[in-house]
Amino acid sequence: MMLPNYDDVAEAALRIAPHVVHTPLLRHPMLDEISGGTILIKPEPLQRTGSFKLRGATNAVLQLTELQKRAGVVAYSSGNHAQGLACAAAASGVAATIFMPSDAPAIKMENTRAWGATIIPFDRLTTDKEKLLTDFSAKTGATIIPPFDHPHVLAGQGSLALEMVADAKMIGLSMDSLLVCTGGGGMVAGCALAVEGASPGTRVHSVEPADWDDTARSLAAGERLAAVSGGSLLCDALLSPMPGKLTFAINQPRLGAGLSVTDAEVMAAVAFAFLRLKVVVEPGGAVCLAALLAGKFDARGKVVGCVLSGGNVDPAVFARALAA
Repeated sequence: MMLPNYDDVAEAALRIAPHVVHTPLLRHPMLDEISGGTILIKPEPLQRTGSFKLRGATNAVLQLTELQKRAGVVAYSSGNHAQGLACAAAASGVAATIFMPSDAPAIKMENTRAWGATIIPFDRLTTDKEKLLTDFSAKTGATIIPPFDHPHVLAGQGSLALEMVADAKMIGLSMDSLLVCTGGGGMVAGCALAVEGASPGTRVHSVEPADWDDTARSLAAGERLAAVSGGSLLCDALLSPMPGKLTFAINQPRLGAGLSVTDAEVMAAVAFAFLRLKVVVEPGGAVCLAALLAGKFDARGKVVGCVLSGGNVDPAVFARALAA
């Protein structure tokens, strides 16, 4: 299997540039004081569709053939990939069908429908998602664009790390470390490839919910391990049951030790992002910030990049975080 490389990420960044927002770097003195480092925040809630997922989906859709475009695209997603793919497909005049967990946040379902996609609900705990996609594709001819384990998708996601490296350089900084929210590992894989070519001194770390730390455990074991079942569903964007085959092949030799955070730490980070950074972040998008605030990562004396991956938070969950 030919793995994507830095050149694929660089080409993806150029390809999607007219279609995505180059989100800024943010800083806050309180965050630097708490962590002991210089923290550079990448706020992907400011992205079109409210998350980084638009990047990878756009890169994949833009490389479809005309025949593939006519047959449409299909994916499964808890919401952010769904919105990203629906938006990218709509921009190219392509029909999109999304299988979404029946317990996905209502706001994510509504936003996905708003881009014109057809939604088919399923039970995330009992359904074979891969079979759903392959059966639908075989029946309709639709191209499967998965949320992370796809070379074009993960290359597109890596474009955010290229932006971070370039923007940090403009203010005279170079990242020692980069913390990346991790579910199936697509964004962290793309970011690892990006910094390998653009900032080889930067060490990339995955950050996951404590009950879904399959990437961290897989990295430690040197093989793909499944998440332990029965964990919290708070960070719905990061509930992949196992690292992807493609993403783990990229991540295993490149990433530093994986980190994990608790629900309480995540909710505190959601509140901090709103009250201090003035950014609305969903739980899954706040895990890297949570790791810094909770001292799970030693940032002392370092320049550390921190990805806020999405802001499509359920209003009730957001209210609960602010009330804590």
